[in-house]
Amino acid sequence: MAAPQLTESTLTVEGQTLFYRRAEPAQQAPKLTVLLLHGIRFSSDTWLQLRTLATLAENGYRAVAIDLPGLGRSKDAVAPAPVGQPAPGAFLKAVSEALCLGPAVVISPSLSGMYSLPFLFQHNHLLKAYVPVAPICTEKFTAEQYAQIKTPTLIVYGDQDVELGQASLNNLKHLPEHRVLVLQGAGHACYLDKPNEWHHGLLAFLQQLE
Repeated sequence: MAAPQLTESTLTVEGQTLFYRRAEPAQQAPKLTVLLLHGIRFSSDTWLQLRTLATLAENGYRAVAIDLPGLGRSKDAVAPAPVGQPAPGAFLKAVSEALCLGPAVVISPSLSGMYSLPFLFQHNHLLKAYVPVAPICTEKFTAEQYAQIKTPTLIVYGDQDVELGQASLNNLKHLPEHRVLVLQGAGHACYLDKPNEWHHGLLAFLQQLE
């Protein structure tokens, strides 16, 4: 099997320069586009090292991972909101447009919930599906607001993540089109603790979207 093409570059969003990595399938047009966000101690490099980018591309998906403002190799960029506060949904909309993503599957762990949740509510048509991994900010929205969203969702958390994992599940389960992937024996960054189970569950979910 030909190796996926991995590239890295920068884009400009709202006057800020952001770093990103992209993995493309080697021998076919991509079936879907996946946008990967990250938590506060992480960056796009996490998805590179974990082989999530390569795994997605090998399975026929375009994978794009950005470094969020103020973090990783985008550390000089100014974030559009303080950490822990919902950022305007327009930020990820601008990222999506700058990268010409079209409707994408958005993977959103931890801190990145401050970006992905407003995007989900304000620009729903740009999400093909949503994969929240114990994100922050889920309590900023009501059960009624969640109930309006028809986006297919895979709620992921580690069963050892007693705080954010459980709290986010309790809010996100109000999304009508959701299923849940619990990674047994995994903590908050559950994809790092159980990468095989993470990739297996993610690919099974993506296959159902095709």
